[in-house]
Amino acid sequence: MPNRNHIKKSILSFLGRINLRLWILAAIFIVLAVIWIDRLFSLQIINGESYLNNFQLKIRRTVSTAGTRGNIYDRNGNVLAYNELTYSVTMQDSYATDGHDKNLNSTISKVIDMVEGNGDSITADFDISMNSEDEYTFTVSDTALLRFLADVYGHASVDDLLYQEKTKSAPEVISDLALRYNLITDSQTGSSADELSKSSGYSAKKLLEMVVIRYNLNLNSYQKYIASTVAFNVSSQTVAEIEENSDVLQGVAIAEGTVRKYTDSVYFSQIIGYTGKVSTDELTTLQETNSSYTSSDVVGKSGIEKSMESELQGKKGSETIYVDNLGKQLEVTDVKEPTAGNDVYLAIDKDLQETAYDVLERKLADILLLKIKDVKTYELPEDGSNSKLITPIYDVYNACLNNIIDLKHLSGASAGANEKAVYGEFTDYSDGVRDRLRSELTSTKTPYDQLDKEYQVYESYLVQYLYSNGVLKQDEIDKTDQTYVDWTTNETISLNAFLTYAISKNWVDVDKLDLTGKYSDSSEVMQAIVDYIDTNMSKDLDFRKKEYKYALFNDSISPQQVCMVLIEQKLVTPPADELSSFESGTETPFTFMTNRITNLDITPAQLALDPYSASMVITDVTNGDVLAMVTYPSYDNNKMSNGVDAAYYESLREDASKPLINYATQQKTAPGSTFKLVTATAGLMEGAITTDSEITCTGTFDKISPSPHCWIWPNGAHGTLNVTGGIQNSCNCFFYEVGYRLGLVNGVYDSDTGIEKLKKYADMYGLTETSGVEIEEASPSISTGDSVRSAIGQGNSGFTTTQLARYVTTVANSGTCYNLTLIDKIKDTNGDLLEDNAATIRNVIDLPTSYWDAMHLGMREVVMGKRYFNDFPVNVAGKTGTAQESLTRPNHALFICYAPYESPKIAVATRIANGYTSDYAAQITQQVLKYYFNLADKNDLIADNSTMSGSIAAD
Repeated sequence: MPNRNHIKKSILSFLGRINLRLWILAAIFIVLAVIWIDRLFSLQIINGESYLNNFQLKIRRTVSTAGTRGNIYDRNGNVLAYNELTYSVTMQDSYATDGHDKNLNSTISKVIDMVEGNGDSITADFDISMNSEDEYTFTVSDTALLRFLADVYGHASVDDLLYQEKTKSAPEVISDLALRYNLITDSQTGSSADELSKSSGYSAKKLLEMVVIRYNLNLNSYQKYIASTVAFNVSSQTVAEIEENSDVLQGVAIAEGTVRKYTDSVYFSQIIGYTGKVSTDELTTLQETNSSYTSSDVVGKSGIEKSMESELQGKKGSETIYVDNLGKQLEVTDVKEPTAGNDVYLAIDKDLQETAYDVLERKLADILLLKIKDVKTYELPEDGSNSKLITPIYDVYNACLNNIIDLKHLSGASAGANEKAVYGEFTDYSDGVRDRLRSELTSTKTPYDQLDKEYQVYESYLVQYLYSNGVLKQDEIDKTDQTYVDWTTNETISLNAFLTYAISKNWVDVDKLDLTGKYSDSSEVMQAIVDYIDTNMSKDLDFRKKEYKYALFNDSISPQQVCMVLIEQKLVTPPADELSSFESGTETPFTFMTNRITNLDITPAQLALDPYSASMVITDVTNGDVLAMVTYPSYDNNKMSNGVDAAYYESLREDASKPLINYATQQKTAPGSTFKLVTATAGLMEGAITTDSEITCTGTFDKISPSPHCWIWPNGAHGTLNVTGGIQNSCNCFFYEVGYRLGLVNGVYDSDTGIEKLKKYADMYGLTETSGVEIEEASPSISTGDSVRSAIGQGNSGFTTTQLARYVTTVANSGTCYNLTLIDKIKDTNGDLLEDNAATIRNVIDLPTSYWDAMHLGMREVVMGKRYFNDFPVNVAGKTGTAQESLTRPNHALFICYAPYESPKIAVATRIANGYTSDYAAQITQQVLKYYFNLADKNDLIADNSTMSGSIAAD
């Protein structure tokens, strides 16, 4: 193929010889020739106006420039989200075709080394990351995963994906992309991060970073003058090093811009959300209303940042860029400055939000401390009751091993003496486990039901692992097959028997196994499965965590060692005197650990033992403003914005406490007895009861079978009650009867009729729709079970805390049901008011005053019966609720209330997931009410670790 420069010189020589009368035709010829040459060399000419200037092709392109994003404030003007001037590393693909991949990859490698060498991070806006096992993993699933795969493999629609594309594993996708970008060769493609690392010559992490950069550069392949950001918010050291090496870093530059910053981020991240590079689906949606969005834009990804995108996003400016045929920028003209977005003020009170969050954490720790007992294990009572559940201290030690301690560091070069000792014990224990599993799979073949619990856990995990990695073809297995039933349901055969049978039925994908021959007999396939399991379990962190657990419970690792590793890894720092006592043996591991929880050196979220999550929503009952929306635990959205911190995001995904869930808007549970106000309203309005009607509780309701009991049974009964007394005592039998009467049709009970009436009045309180808050929220579900049990909130209803907050707000103001709002107002950058937002009224419940009075009085008497509200200066009315979801975990604890009773200002809905008893939720709420009404200082509330009290009865 001819040399490009030689051809161009020949053209210029020809130009000097031609007649002046042919200048115009010659110029046209030159332009066409250069275009032809560039195409010959696979160079792309960007659409735009081109012309000759000193014989150099210049291409003009008008591009948009983003405006600064608006700030977010609380209702009092405290800034919660803002922009900070910073520097980023950007890159353009300006390399010629000859040696393109080699040269570009070399530059990218240098840039990564410089950035990370100075302690900065490469941006990771990509749907594959490294997990804690140092393996590639998808960070999205379902539809989002298919959309990602369609983008990777160049399909406009997910429907165009080939089967082999849509079933690719994350390592396989990285392998395909690495091959595409010449980071590996065809003969070196691997199936794991470790194999790909060896093939490419880069670490697995660096290979992923190089693939991500190449992928993002490729997104701009038709607009090479648009740079891709390689690293956000870099240090001055990185800036200096990049600039000093600019001569060998073609296409790399330092760009000045802004990064999104969040104040006190953990308290507000679930409300505010974060920003990031727009995805394909997001871009399509945004362009439907604003065509100026482009694939390089940064947009709101969740929370208020997403829902208020149109207000927060600045108005774009523009500039004309001249580039050469390689996309290298030559000149910028016609600059039109962008304008900043509008500022959004939330209805949230910053101080109230932060106090409520800290109180929740403090009190969850106190509940946990009440339930921790100095025993190794605990068995449920024979009656299956969960009312006496405890947390054995060994569960706490195990949680430290599995959730807090860095297990990989135990075997690292810098491991301390205690870490090395623990790892040595673990290695010996693990070797024994692997030996027995190999034996079970090849010779011993113990039926599953005859294995001890530990090995049942191991074998169940192994089968699930084979399913999730495609070795067992789950979609092709006949679920009615007797052998399958004997393994999954009857549990009467061994794992060897099941796998041998699966091989014979072609339920095993042999392509996933390391088999030397194209055709292998069943024994060879079985041995390949055994080898596959043995190889992968040695590096599978989830499996190793199970081994660590049993090494602890079987005394190979001691509680003392667990505590010492916490100290050695600097995860806790006990006072010097306590450390001395512990090291000398004077202080026991039990006391050491409970002290850490008491001092919040170790938090409920870190342990992820019940209860570890909670939510609270506080509203202004007069206008529907949300003053606080608290979810515990939470996360730092500073590490999610401006290019996701891949390691941090992966740690959140693997966190057992699930901090990415907004427990206020996304967790739904049964409402428990808080629903009884709906039932009371339905009974009164449908004529099933009056305010004077009396119903007698005997402890058992015998009009349906099986007969449900009142929560007080078998320790007594409530006797005869009216509706106020029914609410005050939260009497199940009273509301069973109301639910039964609502279902009567001509004197015959019809549950469906009762359910429809309950749904009608639940709708009046807004419980059939999301609450109105301007962030994503799970839709409620209304019970479809029998109307008797549904009447006490124990059917299959499910509501978020925000939905319960709207409900109690409607009760508090006697009937005005608002679409709750998080937005107070919107201002422009000059501070001029653009919109004074207010919650809209969804509907008004028209009840006689006497009905409201009866229900309000019942709620007031509920609170008056709680000793922890004795002498509380502000009169509070409320309703407790305890919802059972599992016999092996504690019940959910709920409390809804409003205050002051005489003239309500605020309403509160509190939920402690698996929080044992509603009394705990009520006591936490009381602490926050103290702060709101200026009865206690925040620091005093957080320091108060006084013992919680409460009944475990399901009221």
